[in-house]
Amino acid sequence: MDFAFDARTEELRAKLLTFMDEHVYPAESIVDEQRAKLGSPWDTPAVVDELKAEARKQGLWNLFLPDSAYGAGLTNLQYAPLAEITGRSPQLAPTALNCAAPDTGNMEVLTQFGSEQQRKQWLEPLLAGEIRSAFAMTEPEVASSDATNIETRIERDGDDYVITGRKWYISGAMNPDCKIFIVMGKTDPEGADVRRQQSMVLVPRDTPGVEVRRAMQVYGYEDHYHGGHAEVVFDRARVPAANLIGEEGGGFAIAQARLGPGRIHHCMRLIGMAERGIELMCRRAVARQAFGKALAQQGQVHEWIADARVAVEQLRLLVLKTAWMMDTVGNREAHTEIQSIKIATPRTVVGILDQAVQLHGAGGVSQDFPLAELWAAARTLRLADGPDEVHQRSLARRELKRYV
Repeated sequence: MDFAFDARTEELRAKLLTFMDEHVYPAESIVDEQRAKLGSPWDTPAVVDELKAEARKQGLWNLFLPDSAYGAGLTNLQYAPLAEITGRSPQLAPTALNCAAPDTGNMEVLTQFGSEQQRKQWLEPLLAGEIRSAFAMTEPEVASSDATNIETRIERDGDDYVITGRKWYISGAMNPDCKIFIVMGKTDPEGADVRRQQSMVLVPRDTPGVEVRRAMQVYGYEDHYHGGHAEVVFDRARVPAANLIGEEGGGFAIAQARLGPGRIHHCMRLIGMAERGIELMCRRAVARQAFGKALAQQGQVHEWIADARVAVEQLRLLVLKTAWMMDTVGNREAHTEIQSIKIATPRTVVGILDQAVQLHGAGGVSQDFPLAELWAAARTLRLADGPDEVHQRSLARRELKRYV
């Protein structure tokens, strides 16, 4: 197996690393200052738009999308080291490159399943970074880790669909630039096949009956990483039947197609978050003294740093293997590997970041370092796109089939 990156990946890596050093890292403090002066915490600070303009000028734009008609045409294997780099500053870098969730998954859905009119109306402005979007699947009243539980109704009424239901933790919905929701609900709640009861429709934010009720916090944070999370109520919101994505009953399959790439993208970025944590841990260890010697001379610190390095190298190899399989045999055949990285990566990265917090003492939980926010983002990803236990259940059942 050849572990070298190809020429195009190396070129983009070099360009992206320079972009991070010259533009993204310096903007981390600026964005907080600017956000504090805005009328709403969800308004976009000017420095974010400046980063997006610079990234687009440098050709660091839509790198996530393998369809060359719309995106950069990179394979998953080519994108992996680039997404890892953006994970070192998850609040800014993915957005700057137009590679932030949930927009990435929504653009993939529209690319694969959207009609020509849907792509023209919504995909094109998303690709241009002119608008943002949200994906409305999770509900507060049911265990949404089992998507067949979804209760939101999507009822056909003449030439329209009428949507009624309550969603929460809807990523991206707090951003004022969020103009469109992809909503999953049931069009055939009594259907014999529970995986053919659901459909997806496009619902513009300004549709009467759509209420973005409140922001949902994540460990006390207003999560700007994903454009905020919201509770959203659909009270007989009416949209044209042409807003149906794909076909009636295709919502569950579309969700699975959407979540596979989303899961690996999260894991790619998580490795970058772990690398940022290791870097901060090492810098702190050599600069800080306790009990007459540098923290870097403490045996416990040696163990933390060594174990973190081993763990990150293991995760990276598994993520790269998964990306390679998705490219070569397809997402369905890479299902075991996708679930493996979704289980292993957030859990391991949370542990690394927790040790980095510990090494920083009170500073680790403060706003003066990015560690607390990185930890909260990583811990959340043990739930997002399916909790650990759901993936473990599915993976174990598939493994056990070989012995039955």
